[in-house]
Amino acid sequence: MSAAIQILVDADACPVKDEIYRVAWRHEAPVRVVSNSRLRVPDHPLIERVVVSDGFDAADDWIAEAANAQSIVVTADILLADRALKAGASVLAPNGKPFTLASIGPAIATRAIMADLRAGMGEGVGGPPPFSKADRARFLQALDAALVRVKRGLA
Repeated sequence: MSAAIQILVDADACPVKDEIYRVAWRHEAPVRVVSNSRLRVPDHPLIERVVVSDGFDAADDWIAEAANAQSIVVTADILLADRALKAGASVLAPNGKPFTLASIGPAIATRAIMADLRAGMGEGVGGPPPFSKADRARFLQALDAALVRVKRGLA
């Protein structure tokens, strides 16, 4: 894929892959779907499947190395979001929430606190709320806006 703009997807647990494809096709933006195992992706010239080793953080490492100012990274992984932001990429969570340089520090701190709570309390501490239609709609709008910003060089 030779286009400068790219969407990098942390795909193993991504609930919005179909939405990513639709927005990417509309903007003619290439998508790299990165995972530890072979996932089904549309047979389309803008979609590239990238299967990495099953090593710890192999997909995250690949995405972090490929990310740059012309990239939009889609991930729920806060530590990968931090690495992608440091590489200059725009980063979106699957619920449409953008990760920014201003918000990533508090997100990392909250992640650490929640990990400590889970370790101390066992299974009593729950995870994120279920994924909703509103999350999906918010993601579609956020990805579209992010692509427009990157195309204009405003990311």
